[in-house]
Amino acid sequence: MLKYLLLFLFWGGGLQAQTIWVSGAVEDSLSHRPIAGVQVKVMDDTVHVVTNAFGLFKIAIPTASATLLLTQNGYQPKQVTVRKYDRLLITLSPIRKDADPVALAKARSKLQHNSNPNYGNTGMGTRAFYNETYGATYENKFVPVSTHPVSAFALDVDRAAYSNIRRFLRLKEPVPVDAVRIEEMINYFHYDYQLPLAGETMALYSHYTTCPWESAHRLLQVAIRARALETDSFPASNLVFLLDVSGSMGTPNKLPLLQAAFRILVNNLRPVDKVAIVAYAGEPGVILPATPGDQKEKILNAIDNLSAGGATAGEAAIKLAYRIASEQYIPGGNNRVILATDGDFNVGLSSDDEMEQLIIEQKESGVLLTCLGFGMGNYKDSKLQSLSSKGNGNFAYIDDLEEANKIFAREFGSTLFTIARDVQSEVWFNPALVKSYRLIGYENKVLPADTSVKGEFSGGIIGSGHCSVALYEIAPAQTVTDDTVLAKVKISWRDPQDTVIQHLTGVVPAAVENFDKASNDCRFAAAVALFGMVLRKSSYCGKGNAGMVSDIARHALGPDKGNYRQEFLKMVKMLRKGKH
Repeated sequence: MLKYLLLFLFWGGGLQAQTIWVSGAVEDSLSHRPIAGVQVKVMDDTVHVVTNAFGLFKIAIPTASATLLLTQNGYQPKQVTVRKYDRLLITLSPIRKDADPVALAKARSKLQHNSNPNYGNTGMGTRAFYNETYGATYENKFVPVSTHPVSAFALDVDRAAYSNIRRFLRLKEPVPVDAVRIEEMINYFHYDYQLPLAGETMALYSHYTTCPWESAHRLLQVAIRARALETDSFPASNLVFLLDVSGSMGTPNKLPLLQAAFRILVNNLRPVDKVAIVAYAGEPGVILPATPGDQKEKILNAIDNLSAGGATAGEAAIKLAYRIASEQYIPGGNNRVILATDGDFNVGLSSDDEMEQLIIEQKESGVLLTCLGFGMGNYKDSKLQSLSSKGNGNFAYIDDLEEANKIFAREFGSTLFTIARDVQSEVWFNPALVKSYRLIGYENKVLPADTSVKGEFSGGIIGSGHCSVALYEIAPAQTVTDDTVLAKVKISWRDPQDTVIQHLTGVVPAAVENFDKASNDCRFAAAVALFGMVLRKSSYCGKGNAGMVSDIARHALGPDKGNYRQEFLKMVKMLRKGKH
């Protein structure tokens, strides 16, 4: 699937009259990772370019067909015959030989330095990222059941924090504490909970186990699984791509990666779908009016023509995008604005509170919001997080092509097609069995126990087939009792096109399972939660550390479709080596 989709990826840029362009992506034949720094040369000509940090290139050829020569140290050279306007996927084969470890270390160091445009020496020998903003989060504390027996929070499956943390670890940078949102880390992964029965929207699951990092405590895991739409039953989509092309998006890890990501999405569009494109810098403009999804060449050319420059007028652009989405509204369809930006708004309304209020006003139109973050250095995570949470939306951070492929190809349905909105979870703890509890993560999603006191109903969104997981650390009551019910759970939501509140209830049995005997999914989610606590330097880690995280995760990999859990182990290893 990845190979097929990469056929449509290339370095975007302006089209010039009477110039014949070809473009493509270059990847390693074994790992299928993009290869940066490959020289792409037109044979018998002086024209040449170099692939960017994401393996993408675009080159002019002198005639309707030509031969390209691709060379890169450590790889076999390759010649490829191309024709005008080709979009290519080219694989290079590594040269198999015993590597010089010293040379490899130097190469890795050079690659890290060159691939990070915001890398800089501070004079103290340390590196820093400047001007990134994150919403302040304070860890949930243990709450006594005697005074607060009910825990309520908004359920969703935002995943931006995980890929953003991965970016910091790969670049050997300290991870900002407020960038660590544990629920987004846990919900980045696939879990093998069964889909709900036919005709039902949600299925509810729970596990109650011992706690590996605090022997006197217990862990409660609550998971919901949403029904999965069949691909041929996806509703028609009315999408507005709201693309930031301001000057801050001009670096290789922003606009070029954005263009490549949206090429993957465009490839998945159907004739019943329609797309409009709004690009904004100093002021927004309609780059493409609503266009049927089968006119891919027209949509791709509009994306290719983007270039960065100017200030960032986020307020006016958001209003324009929502107006277009409302004008093209499909009753019963998937009506959505997809905002792609580094979040650095600086014209018009720009504070987090102002942008939140703007989105709250717009969400009444029935148009959903997907926020995609890009870049580093001036990345405004706090704004994108608040926009997605207030706009019935979801939020992801794209740090490389593989993440774009995960979001727009492997998880296309769950990313774009909402099954339930305003999803809430309420857990009633039995005071006879629970002394106190602590919700791990979801700090900025905690709700009043009685949402009716606010006169409104709000929560997160869940996409097709999504699984959302929450963990509680529990201090058990010391009294001996015959009670068999630990807690009662109620999940509430509304269908995307309805205002009626629906409910799913369940009971958590009091029987405690030994953590080592729990399912792979249960143990792996706990490992990810502990990893987040370690990154935050939490006072609740107990005897837990990165070594415990690695040990738990290594024995809970399961089938690991996509190798995301294996990648997690590599991230833990990065943390241990970096001694963050």
